[in-house]
Amino acid sequence: MEIPAINLKAIVLVHWLLTVWACLFPWLNTSYVLGNVSVLAVGVWAIAQRDSIDAVLMFLIGLAVTILTDIVHFGLYYADTEAHYGSGLFRFSGGMAILSLLLKPVSCFFVYQMYRERGGEYNVNFGFPRITRNRDAYQSIDHQDQSGGSASSYNQAEAGKPGPPSY
Repeated sequence: MEIPAINLKAIVLVHWLLTVWACLFPWLNTSYVLGNVSVLAVGVWAIAQRDSIDAVLMFLIGLAVTILTDIVHFGLYYADTEAHYGSGLFRFSGGMAILSLLLKPVSCFFVYQMYRERGGEYNVNFGFPRITRNRDAYQSIDHQDQSGGSASSYNQAEAGKPGPPSY
């Protein structure tokens, strides 16, 4: 079964609309708005530069981070605001914020597919050293290269220095 291609513009548009609707009632902190709008701005950058792997990767990481921050925001503000303002507008606004949160993992999946289509690696390398079993790039020290005579072009005995001590 093939995964359907979802346009990046549709993902950004849906999350923008849900974020705007979530902010109709002022129950969320400003950090919710700034975090989600910043990620959507990176999404616009990913749309504008169709060949950029970095833009899509930053959008993917931003969506993943906003999943966590949205959960924290809802945990901090939802129950208190619902107790004071149980209005229909608050329920609509809260529902749209929760719907946006529920759609973000699906959006992350599709953005990851776009990342792979643009040439991104399957594994993300952050520059940390890793242990690998591939030893094809190493040269064996069991047999010396015979083209140059000795293994080292600098012979310590010829330079007047004693060799390493034998134990």
